[in-house]
Amino acid sequence: MLRTVFHITCLLLVAVVPAIAADGWGSVSGRILWKGDIPEPRLLHPKGASIKNGNVCAADDVYDDELVIDQNTRGISHVFVYLRKAPKQIHPDRMDFPPMVTFDQKNCMFTPHTLLVRAGQTVEVLNSDSVSHNTNMTPIRNRGQNQVIAPLTPKGKGTLYPVPKAEPLPSTVKCDFHPWMEARWLILDHPYAAITKKDGSFEIKDLPVGTHNFRVWHELQGYLERKLSVEIKDGKTIELEPREYRIKTKD
Repeated sequence: MLRTVFHITCLLLVAVVPAIAADGWGSVSGRILWKGDIPEPRLLHPKGASIKNGNVCAADDVYDDELVIDQNTRGISHVFVYLRKAPKQIHPDRMDFPPMVTFDQKNCMFTPHTLLVRAGQTVEVLNSDSVSHNTNMTPIRNRGQNQVIAPLTPKGKGTLYPVPKAEPLPSTVKCDFHPWMEARWLILDHPYAAITKKDGSFEIKDLPVGTHNFRVWHELQGYLERKLSVEIKDGKTIELEPREYRIKTKD
């Protein structure tokens, strides 16, 4: 009898406990701007320069793509804004991702200069140039790869770089044949990251509600901020005030 009463009581308690509502989702946007006088773009080599594979690599003036600042908006390109670790919840629409992303070499420069990669994806390395390159990727947790990429390698015929693990920092990618060629891949196990556009703008969507600490990182400086704290609210896009930085430049 006591066992029966206890069982009925438990059922009644379960019945009156409300279901836990699903957490909400929101977004954050902002702009990363240059503080002070804008430096002139750094010329790597002029058109016709006497360098290796100059007919391709010096077919035109080539400028450094590490520090790119828009003269009109003062926006800084190639800045990573990201969560260091995956939050406990990821929006259902952000769970799936394509199995492969592409990375190319054009006019002896990597393109794109900065790339977001999800852990578990494979990077297909292409070569749109008529000369060989080697793509030397040096991560911390994933296996490094250093492969020669044959000239005129099209999409679907590229060299595959699998990256199963997330990385704590953007990984450096170089071409040892052409030492001015560098790029950065940020490999994460979640979708909450962005790379600033030409005008310095970024947006990260579908974050779970709550306070998140973002990292702001540029290759010439490292961390611009280690803990950019943002409170995400349900159904809202939090627009941050433009953030200004002065990054160390190469002489």
